[in-house]
Amino acid sequence: MGNASSIEPTKTIFLDIDGKKEKIMFSRHCGTRDIHDLIAHAAGVSRYAEISLKDSTGAFVSLNPTMPINTQSSPYKVTSKEPSPTTESSNGDGEVFTQVLSQVASQFNNQFSKEGVFKVEEIKTDIATRLSALERKMELEGLKAVEIEKCKRDISDIKDQIWNAQKKFVDFNRLSGETQTPRPVYVGNTVDHFYSSLSDERKISLKRDVPSYPKYTLSQETIEYLKQPTFDIWHWEPNEMLSLLEHMFHELGLVAEFNINPITLKRFFLCVQENYRNNPFHNFRHCFCVTQMMYGMIHLCHLWEVMTREDLGILMTACVCHDLDHPGYNNTYQINARTELAIRYNDISPLENHHCAVAFKILSNPECNIFANVDKDTFKRIRAGITMLILATDMARHGEIMDNFKMKLEPEFDYKNKDSLDTLKMVLIKCCDISNEVRPMEVSEPWVDCLLEEYFNQSDREKMEGLPVAPFMDRDKVTKPTAQIGFIKFVLIPMFETVAKLFPVIDSTMVEPLRIARDRYEDMKEKNSMPPPPSQSNKKKTVTEK
Repeated sequence: MGNASSIEPTKTIFLDIDGKKEKIMFSRHCGTRDIHDLIAHAAGVSRYAEISLKDSTGAFVSLNPTMPINTQSSPYKVTSKEPSPTTESSNGDGEVFTQVLSQVASQFNNQFSKEGVFKVEEIKTDIATRLSALERKMELEGLKAVEIEKCKRDISDIKDQIWNAQKKFVDFNRLSGETQTPRPVYVGNTVDHFYSSLSDERKISLKRDVPSYPKYTLSQETIEYLKQPTFDIWHWEPNEMLSLLEHMFHELGLVAEFNINPITLKRFFLCVQENYRNNPFHNFRHCFCVTQMMYGMIHLCHLWEVMTREDLGILMTACVCHDLDHPGYNNTYQINARTELAIRYNDISPLENHHCAVAFKILSNPECNIFANVDKDTFKRIRAGITMLILATDMARHGEIMDNFKMKLEPEFDYKNKDSLDTLKMVLIKCCDISNEVRPMEVSEPWVDCLLEEYFNQSDREKMEGLPVAPFMDRDKVTKPTAQIGFIKFVLIPMFETVAKLFPVIDSTMVEPLRIARDRYEDMKEKNSMPPPPSQSNKKKTVTEK
């Protein structure tokens, strides 16, 4: 059972901190350092600040548990001074040393106040014990940090191994419907998984020393067909696509405009091809598809009449480079998973910024630099233009760009205004990037399968990693019609209809196919939602016996 002597009385001290009234409470067993820290906290300064107290007469008051009690009407005035930054250790040792000194001072005060003598040997032993304990604690904390980092790396490696083992690799750069096992990259007798799945400077600078793909002679029929939005991109092998890209640059006069060495142009396209990954959708065939649609729109809308050859070169090169080294997982995944790209680009269009960086890394190689022969000012404009267009392909900016474009159309579009022309170019590359449904059904529908496969790969990984999953990517929730109807109705048709106000020919060649695609998917959705027909046995009529 307790007694009255066991109840510890507390002391209340009133303070004046820059005109603000505060009070602190402590027991008689508190040390000087405890009271110092309490006042420092109340004053909003660091615990290492110098604290002094003065009473109403201006006399200094000792900072210890035996200080005189004051009243609210006569508070002690608090004066604080932060220590000089040079006196603090940059690695944290200064803080530990200060703590030890504080403990020593407190011990001295307690011993002296209680017994009037210094128990030097006992204090030395106590300090040595505390320092040893502190050293052991710091060592253990350091080991824990190392072990945690090692565990994080091990977990990340295990996740990657599990994912790579589960994922089905399909070469979507081949003809539609044709699949093959991806070709791994070998270093000695082992597979270089880092090179096979990630981009680095070695991969970016890789190229075939001598362009080895054959020279194709294009028929006049193919040359004219290449200018059409209906062009079937599934009928062409990778080497043939490289030759077709070459033809586009030559035919538009870009080789002459930028004084491009034809061999450098070949190397550039080869290096670009090698830096597109083997994703279901965002692969080299998609790059070719977008570039061919831009080539078709240039001819369809006679863009050379309102733009310079330099502008056309920027449009075409941006299309070629717009998805370089795409990892197959969109910006949402990059940001939620806190990937290296998201960290590097501060969650701001991480993929599009990466595509730009890889593009200009390729162009930094003299043997691949198709703009090596232009002057500095021209290259500066080209770099700014390509970067602007690739960043515009981030669908998170779709509303902003389209609103800006609509404003530029009123009352009349000014082709001589640089800002207006830049906005038009951004809208054009956006149209080409998501233009698959403009093409005939037999060309567009395989792309939907590819896109859904890439979406499902991402949602599977997000589920495995405990990340949020978008409903339109979830294989358990989305179907082909539901994936396309809303996108066509609310994104594609409004965007192409807006561009058709400038170029009316687009209405019949692009908007009308989009309306047909919308109706087709709505019919498909309706058929999928219909209940199955009754079985044949249920249709039999019961014969009534007479």
